[in-house]
Amino acid sequence: MQRSRGQHNPGQHNPSATVLQRKIRRVTTDKTKTFDLSAAFKAYDVRGIVGESITPDIVEAVGAAFVDVLDLAGQTVLVGGDMRPSSPEFAKAFANGAATRGAAVQLLDLISTDELYYACGALNAAGATFTASHNPAEYNGIKMAKAGAVPISSETGLKEIQARAEEYLNAGTIPAAGTRGLVGVHDVLKGYAEYLRSLVDLRGSRPLKVVVDAGNGMAGLTTPAVLGDALLPKLPLEIVPLYFELDGSFPNHPANPLEPENLRDLQAAVVEHGADIGLAFDGDADRCFVIDEKGEPVSPSAITGMVARREIARARGLGEDTPTIIHNLLTSRAVPELVERHGGRAVRTRVGHSFIKADMAAEGAVFGGEHSAHFYFRDFWNADTGMLAAMHVLAALGEQDGPLSELGREYEPYRSSGEINSEIEDKVGAVERVRRDFQDDDVEVDHLDGSTFIALDGSYWFNLRPSNTEPFLRLNVEATDAATMERVRDRVLALVRG
Repeated sequence: MQRSRGQHNPGQHNPSATVLQRKIRRVTTDKTKTFDLSAAFKAYDVRGIVGESITPDIVEAVGAAFVDVLDLAGQTVLVGGDMRPSSPEFAKAFANGAATRGAAVQLLDLISTDELYYACGALNAAGATFTASHNPAEYNGIKMAKAGAVPISSETGLKEIQARAEEYLNAGTIPAAGTRGLVGVHDVLKGYAEYLRSLVDLRGSRPLKVVVDAGNGMAGLTTPAVLGDALLPKLPLEIVPLYFELDGSFPNHPANPLEPENLRDLQAAVVEHGADIGLAFDGDADRCFVIDEKGEPVSPSAITGMVARREIARARGLGEDTPTIIHNLLTSRAVPELVERHGGRAVRTRVGHSFIKADMAAEGAVFGGEHSAHFYFRDFWNADTGMLAAMHVLAALGEQDGPLSELGREYEPYRSSGEINSEIEDKVGAVERVRRDFQDDDVEVDHLDGSTFIALDGSYWFNLRPSNTEPFLRLNVEATDAATMERVRDRVLALVRG
């Protein structure tokens, strides 16, 4: 497959860049304006509306600050972006800011987010990619990582990058380093595909028909490279493409498979084509959702259990006595039960990729999974990759003769409500109402992340977790049967919304 690529001579002089490296264009004529990037800088990344909270000037300042805060002058910085219309301009602006402060920049062009993690790990270099993941077309953002794909969050450098970028914006200039860094181009797609194939060998699979919904996102590029024969020899997979055209306006449906309505086209296509499995990726292709041959979703908890079982067996085969699996507190309790049953050690953690990645590193975990379909691998520098998780599911399906609906059944013994949001201003008061109502029930409550109420007889548990950014209280309920789940769900919702 051919990739669109701009021609750029690494040593070529760019007149417009000369202006940019000396003086940042002001977005207002008001000389007293003070830049505050708090609207775009989140806990784990940068994200905002193009032209408002994220502009080329802001991005250039962030690129310069990235080099300063991580002390990357004289080192390589990797810069890529997704298919959003603003990503190429932003990538060049970030590269210019980084080069101005002395970093040697390698432009990766169109990449998925897990391609960035691969590049940061395989090349041992810090990097950034422009994406707003599953957010609508008017958004863009920056995901950043240190060398070795070590994540950057508000606790590990993101706040400092924000502060330094604001200094440059308020001063109106980015001072040039003694030696300006050169800008080159580096294609990592084939290396990424080869590396993933080295981790999961699908050559011996029985033939499978696989419908893939890329949602007009980056999986439209990575799927043919990894699962198809665009760059590597053909696998025993027949890929049925759905919305592979890279289009950041998302003309078919939002690239957010977490929302059930965005899976409907894939579900229909799986049934129509008589496929064995369906895969749905989000916009930057770091998350993957799975549909069985009947068109029914397979929960991320079930996928976590399925991949965990394979990774435990592989690690034990290599001599690791008790491989560790990380799971967040909203995954099904079937996950830790399965992990223990197959000789692993389950570690429960808070929701959020920075917590998962930190625990992956601290525990030496072989694999980690979240209810939101983020899947993390020690062999992938503790980073998340939807494609590698999909390959594990394909391998599990392809090494046996039964359909996915039967294979997945053992990984989903409980009934779940899914995540239910309630728009509540007084979230603390709502949780307190629930606590009082359940205080005479035989439950215990822990506060690892929100409040988790656990029935001591094992019949149910539920978690109430306030959103940090929206007026939502999020409810997840799981029970041994549907009737119990529905009874607990309705009782809690009546209390929360009453």
